[in-house]
Amino acid sequence: MALPTLPDTARGSIALYTGAVLLLFYFVTSLHRRWSQYRFAKEHGCKPIPAFPIYDPFFALDRLFFMVKAAKARKVLETNALRYTQLGDTFRAQRITTPVIMTREPQNVKTILSLKFHDYSLGDRLKVFGPLLGQGIFTSDGEDWSRSRHMIRPNFVKDQVAHLDIFEELMDDLFALIPTDGSTVDLQDLFFGYTIDSATEFLFGHNVRSLKKRRSGVVDNEPDFPKAFNYSLDNIVMNSRLGALMFLHRDSKAVEANRICHDMVGQFVDKAMRVREKYDEEKAAGETEEGRRYLFLNGLAQQTGDRTRIRDELMNVLLAGRDTTASLLSNMFFMLAKHPEVWAKLQEEVAFLEGRGPTYEELRNLKYVKFCLNESLRLHPVVPLNSRTAIKDTVLPVGGGADGRSPVFVPKGTIVGYSPWAMHRRKDYFGPDAEEFRPDRWADLRPGWEYLPFNGGPRICVGQQYALTEAAYVTTRLAQRYSVLEGRDPGPWEESLTLTLSSYNGTKVSLRH
Repeated sequence: MALPTLPDTARGSIALYTGAVLLLFYFVTSLHRRWSQYRFAKEHGCKPIPAFPIYDPFFALDRLFFMVKAAKARKVLETNALRYTQLGDTFRAQRITTPVIMTREPQNVKTILSLKFHDYSLGDRLKVFGPLLGQGIFTSDGEDWSRSRHMIRPNFVKDQVAHLDIFEELMDDLFALIPTDGSTVDLQDLFFGYTIDSATEFLFGHNVRSLKKRRSGVVDNEPDFPKAFNYSLDNIVMNSRLGALMFLHRDSKAVEANRICHDMVGQFVDKAMRVREKYDEEKAAGETEEGRRYLFLNGLAQQTGDRTRIRDELMNVLLAGRDTTASLLSNMFFMLAKHPEVWAKLQEEVAFLEGRGPTYEELRNLKYVKFCLNESLRLHPVVPLNSRTAIKDTVLPVGGGADGRSPVFVPKGTIVGYSPWAMHRRKDYFGPDAEEFRPDRWADLRPGWEYLPFNGGPRICVGQQYALTEAAYVTTRLAQRYSVLEGRDPGPWEESLTLTLSSYNGTKVSLRH
C-alpha cells in the first residue's frame, strides 16, 4: 500500500517554516554570543584599539591589494613598522573575513606565546605547509606537537651541538669558492649552500654536496634537491599570502618539487629503519653502540618506527637548519661589509686562535662574535613576522584605550600577529639609534620579551643553539682568514621575505687576505 504524500503547498510551507526556525536560531545564537563576549570584555576591563583603515568592509580586498603591492616593492616589513608608528603598538585589521589583531607589545607577545599558550593555535599552518613538511614540530598543535618536541629535543643536547667537525669539514669547500683577487662574490648564495650541506650531514650522515658540485662544475643526473626545496618553500609563501584564497593557486611544479624532496629524505629514512633493526638485534645480544657516530636520523628512528613521521620531522628540522643559519649569516655579513670597524674588532677577538678552528668552549667565550650575531638578529630577525589564532575568547594585557595601557579583547577565531621586526626597532627599548647596526650596544643590553629572535615560551626553537653555534663558527673562520671585507652593493639592505628573511640583492662582497 502506497504511503500518503503531502501536497506541494504543504511541503513548501514546511520548508519555509524550517528555514525560518534555522534563521531565528542563528540570529538568537549570534546575539547570545555577542552578549557573552560583551560581558567577558567588560569583566576584564577591555577597551577598543585603533583600526587599520579599509574601504572594503566585507572582504578587506583593498588591504590585500595594499599588502601585495608592498611585497612587490620589497617593503612589507617597512610598511608594517610604519603602521605601528601611525596607529599604535596594537591595532586591529581584517584578512578577507577573519579579524586580525597586530601587536609589537612585549607583554602581549609573552601572553600569546607563554602565559596563555593554550588559548592559541597555529591556525591554518598545517594546511599551508603540509604538502612539503607534513605533520612535524613546526606544523602541529596540541598532543601532536608535544610528541614532536619530545622526539626532537634530545637530538639537540650539548653533546650533539658541540660536535664542530661537521662545520670544519665544509670550510675548505667554502674557502675554495671565495675569490681572493678582489673580485665580487655573493656570500648569501654560498651560505645557503654551506648550511644545506651541513644540515643534511647532521641529519642524514650524507650531505648533498652542493658546494663540492660548484667547485667541480660537474653536472650529475640526480634530481637537484636544493633547487626543489627552494621551489617548494616559495610555493608555501605564496599560499600563505593568499590565505583562504590559496585554493585558486595550483602549481604542478610545486607538486613535483615536493616529491623530489620526499624521495630524497625517504631513502635515508629507509636506511635508518635498517639501522634500527640492526640496533635492536645488537641490543638483544648485549652489544653496545659505543663509538658509533651519532646521527639525528638514527636518533629519531630509535624513538619510532613510523616512516612518515620520521620523514616529516626531518623535513621540518631541515627547513630550520638551513634557512635560519644561512639567513642570519647573509644579513650579518651584508652589514659587516658596510662597517669595517666592526670587522676589525672581530679579527682582534679571534686572533688568539692563530688560525686554527675554535673549540666549542672557546666559541662560546667570543663575546664580540656573539654581539654581532645578536645585533643582526635584532635588526634583521630571521622570522620577522609570526601569528597565532585564538581558539577561545581571551584577553591581551595591554594595547586598549587612549593610552594603550588597558586590556584588549580577543574573540575566538581572531588571528593575532606579532612583529619581532617592529618590536626590535622600538627606541624605548633599544635606544634612539635602534635602526642602526651597532653590535657594541649588547655590552649593556639584557633584554626580555622585547627581543625575540627564536620565538619564546613552550615553542621556543629547540635548535637555536645549533644555529648560533654554526653561525659563530663560520664567522670566526672567515674573520681569521680574510683581513679585508668590502661591500660591493652600494645600496641599502632590501628585504627578501619568504619563510625567513634574507637580503634581496644577496651579500655581494670582496674578501682578501
